[in-house]
Amino acid sequence: MFIKSFPAGPWQTNCYVVSTGVGNECLIVDPGMHASTGIRDVVEENHLKPVAVLVTHGHIDHMWSLFPVAKGYGIPGFIHGDDRYLLSDPGAGLSPETAAALPTMLGTDDIIAEPEDLRIVTDNMSLNIAGMDLVVRHAPGHTWGSVLFDFQTEDRHVFTGDVLFAGAIGRTDLANGSPEQMNDSLRNVILPLPDSAIILPGHGRDSRMNIERATNQYLLRIAQGLPAA
Repeated sequence: MFIKSFPAGPWQTNCYVVSTGVGNECLIVDPGMHASTGIRDVVEENHLKPVAVLVTHGHIDHMWSLFPVAKGYGIPGFIHGDDRYLLSDPGAGLSPETAAALPTMLGTDDIIAEPEDLRIVTDNMSLNIAGMDLVVRHAPGHTWGSVLFDFQTEDRHVFTGDVLFAGAIGRTDLANGSPEQMNDSLRNVILPLPDSAIILPGHGRDSRMNIERATNQYLLRIAQGLPAA
């Protein structure tokens, strides 16, 4: 797989451009704040053709540029239905402090909205996009509609959004978070991933599932039958 990533905006959200190789169709995962320029640079340098935008969840740091990227390339956006409301009401998923600051962060050219072609994903949905097979894994807890995009490569490349990080997990204290749901998702969605799976999170460095299974304190607690935190 061809994967290029860069951190977008003050939240340093990982935006990924994914393809089978240079010169082919590609998809974009989590176009964060002002990610359009970075995406364009990767696309042009590698002669790629964007065909879809995937959003792991509806928090604004992951979907800030969804509308302009989808509109600019004339491509669909994909999101789980439980987080669709955040595309038109992003403040609902933020802390009170961040929601209050949001108007000052928005520039005159920023458009936070649903793309014209929005497609809803569901748990265990199989997709073939840009010549790649992937399965959607619904993993609520960070948000109601958090999902993993599980690419069915030999080693499995799994885009985990803010469910699982290298050495950590996503927060559950925002309006649409749930510690109980996160525990279930870690137990039933994350732990069954194969040891060879490459973990590509929404923030920070990538990892492998065998490393997280052996060292991530939250997964160690879940494996012992305890809550993650």
